[in-house]
Amino acid sequence: METETKPLSGRIALVAGATRGAGRAIAVQLGAAGATVYVTGRTTREKVSEVGRTTETIEETAELVSAAGGEGVAVPTDHLEIDQVRALVERIDTERGRLDILVNDVWGGEHLLVPAFGKKIWETDLDSGLRMLELGVKTHAVTSALALPLLIRNPGGLVVEVTDGTAEYNSRFRENFFYDLTKNAPIRMAYALSHDLKDVGGTAVAVTPGWLRSEQMLDHFGVSEANWRDATEKLPDFAVAESPVYVGRAVAALAADPDRARWTGQSLSSGQLAKEYGFTDADGSQPDAWGFIIAKEKAGETGEDVSVEDYR
Repeated sequence: METETKPLSGRIALVAGATRGAGRAIAVQLGAAGATVYVTGRTTREKVSEVGRTTETIEETAELVSAAGGEGVAVPTDHLEIDQVRALVERIDTERGRLDILVNDVWGGEHLLVPAFGKKIWETDLDSGLRMLELGVKTHAVTSALALPLLIRNPGGLVVEVTDGTAEYNSRFRENFFYDLTKNAPIRMAYALSHDLKDVGGTAVAVTPGWLRSEQMLDHFGVSEANWRDATEKLPDFAVAESPVYVGRAVAALAADPDRARWTGQSLSSGQLAKEYGFTDADGSQPDAWGFIIAKEKAGETGEDVSVEDYR
């Protein structure tokens, strides 16, 4: 009996920022589809990043990728350090000779948000604001500039810019000047990269999860993935939240789609892609958090009632 070939067998992926949350899940789902996945980040079993979380490491992510059926390779990398990123790309080239999928998921700025939200630019600590831009924008630019020469060596490459919010939703002000720039920039990056990649057969998109039940979010509500619905007692709208698996499956579905070029330059969400490709979240549901959030905002203007369950 022949072994079934997985859709991403033979593909080489780099998930930049794969320590936890969406990045980890994307790496694991690419692995489940058969890809070899290089996973990067600053938190290792020997060293912790400024985020200060010791429970998630890139080594663990690589092990999860391999356990899912792919091959995970952990490479400690600070994507603000050009020499480190260059060495990472050279290693992928030496070991594999190609790069098919680049996922720019570097962020790690959650600890900067609470002090900044609701504050005007002149009230925001300037060092913290600029750090957001470094972590969420500069890292992506550095990685694309250095990794794309390898990716375009073969036609059909895919670049995924991971952000928070769809283009439609992010046309609204995102709580703080620096955060607004940080999370709108990847959407524009995907659009710009789609133009750069057009003549070489590549695709670039921006992808956002919905209300993500990341490790940090679960900790914030004092729940786990097993009992996350308990958090809806504090915040009923949390019922539309999704696990990181959902956005992982979204990116894996995109990568496996031979017609993915139709999406190039666009802003996409996990909920939107679930309807297109038919995948579900880990619990079998298909949450559409951004659809719910936008519908609720519009309903607030008209007095209509919007049910969370209509968006699961």
